[in-house]
Amino acid sequence: MARRARLRAPELVGRGGWLNTGGTGYRLSDLRGRIVLLDFWTFCCINCLHALDELRELEQKHRDTVVVVGVHSPKFVHEAEHGAVVDAVERYGVGHPVLDDPDLATWKQYAVRAWPTLVVIDPEGYIVAQHAGEGHAHAIERLVSDLEAEHAAKGTLRRGDAPYVPPEPVATGLRFPGKALALPGGTVLVSDTSRHRLVELAEASEAGEAGEDGADGAGVVRVIGSGLRGFTDGPPGSAAFSEPQGLALLPDGGVVVADTVNHALRRVDLGTGEVTTLAGTGRQWMQGAPAAGPGREVALSSPWDVALFGGRVWIAMAGVHQLWAYDPADGTVAVAAGTTNEGLVDGPAAEAWFAQPSGLAAAGDRLWVADSETSALRSVTADGTVTTAVGTGLFDFGHRDGPAAQALFQHPLGVTALPDGSVAVSDTYNHALRRYDPATGEVTTLATDLREPSDALVDGADIVVVESARHRLTRLRLPEEAVRVPGVAHRTRREETRVAPGALRLDVVFEAPAGQKLDTRYGPATRLLVSATPPELLASGAGTGPELSRELVLDPVVGGGVLHVSAMAASCDDDTAAAYPACHVHQQDWGVPVRLTPGGADRLPLVLAGLDATDATDATDATGGAG
Repeated sequence: MARRARLRAPELVGRGGWLNTGGTGYRLSDLRGRIVLLDFWTFCCINCLHALDELRELEQKHRDTVVVVGVHSPKFVHEAEHGAVVDAVERYGVGHPVLDDPDLATWKQYAVRAWPTLVVIDPEGYIVAQHAGEGHAHAIERLVSDLEAEHAAKGTLRRGDAPYVPPEPVATGLRFPGKALALPGGTVLVSDTSRHRLVELAEASEAGEAGEDGADGAGVVRVIGSGLRGFTDGPPGSAAFSEPQGLALLPDGGVVVADTVNHALRRVDLGTGEVTTLAGTGRQWMQGAPAAGPGREVALSSPWDVALFGGRVWIAMAGVHQLWAYDPADGTVAVAAGTTNEGLVDGPAAEAWFAQPSGLAAAGDRLWVADSETSALRSVTADGTVTTAVGTGLFDFGHRDGPAAQALFQHPLGVTALPDGSVAVSDTYNHALRRYDPATGEVTTLATDLREPSDALVDGADIVVVESARHRLTRLRLPEEAVRVPGVAHRTRREETRVAPGALRLDVVFEAPAGQKLDTRYGPATRLLVSATPPELLASGAGTGPELSRELVLDPVVGGGVLHVSAMAASCDDDTAAAYPACHVHQQDWGVPVRLTPGGADRLPLVLAGLDATDATDATDATGGAG
């Protein structure tokens, strides 16, 4: 077996303590003899949620040798709240121990630069691999099998039960509901997201005590879905969803459902409750796959919301930072706006950048978009032009009212058209309902003390808010006057990388997984896209090219900003006998805050997969071990 580069793994530290362990804290030395997989994640991040789903099968298959530890490393201020992390662990069904690291202490010790990042530690306590982004489960599976064989032979592998202890279940009428839709008959359909079902309520009022079926006993008209995670069509009692979110009425009177974790659009017949699939294959769309065609033949990626606009069902495709559209007339889907690059760029729909769009609302000739990762309110016009009303980019957020150019949101997940032409924004991580008036360009606050609002609907003179983290719908009177809230502004809490002005060597590190090689059959196997905010930061080096290393030149006059780096590599099984070898696409986007400083670094390494050669020294030279 080839000698593997190793680094001593730093200790796991987190002020928030441990979750899913029954109150027990752990050191790396407690896990010695096991293969430890650290998952650096934050619950706002759709790519992190994809990685969680990718790891479920690996966790189950290697449950006696592998311990997965989620290291929660917040981007937004709200994500640093311990209670919010507790909620997220339940909401997303995290089935392994989680270390709550609100100060990013462990993140810094492991030199992590992206969400998600997966780090593999061998049974002797050494880092043997690091992967940024999603789509690495196959590579980690191969590495784990190799490590099991290697350390079983050495006598350093220790088998046993994982330290996971599930939390006690809580009885509530709804559990982390996502979206709500007013139906023509006066009832309300709610996506009961964490219970993998839809619940129809008699009226848009607060959900009450849990009944025998686990839903609001007094107000429930019916439940659609078995409540078990799955992807099954059929009658309401046996159909299955996986964390459904957005809902919209179809022209034929049915309801379209954004079945998020199934990567699908489903249809509910309101007469019978029958569930069918309109689009999606059940698999996540990946780079290189078809992005248009018959709905049942095209993969989707975490559709989060849906809205009927211009005769088509527009889809907030959170997983790839785009808007897609489904045509009910011919059953086809296609990209409608966005490039898959993550960020905030306005202009023609085909050139615009989004960042995890999560809420949609049609109003006349405009489709409003809650673009959650940029904490922005954006819109698409009927002629295909994307503009931003509120928000500046990936790293600025807060709670500030006033002129739109200065106003701030914090990870909004929902947007609702109001009768007067303004829009209400479910400002999720600010626990508030906000209002933007296009006529005046002003942002105000309508209500506060709403726990993670994720959607709202208008009901006469009232507005009904989905309070996701309070597991209920809350009715509010639309206020005559705004609530006064002291302005607060934040930036993502990540330390700036100090780099030298002028020349900077950018190296994206990629090592093809064991048993694979770069796939050059149809052209270059790698791609690198570099840009900056502000654009003037890059005197040269911006643009797209096939090489994963590039010489950049940073303008010292600008002083600092954010480097946006997107890298892709395609690898296939290195098996000459296979006519159709299995292939995989590895992709990650980084936003790296930099500060130009004399004497700063002249090289910026970003690990896509593998270990940086400048760091992967012999273990005898490594320091900072866990003991």
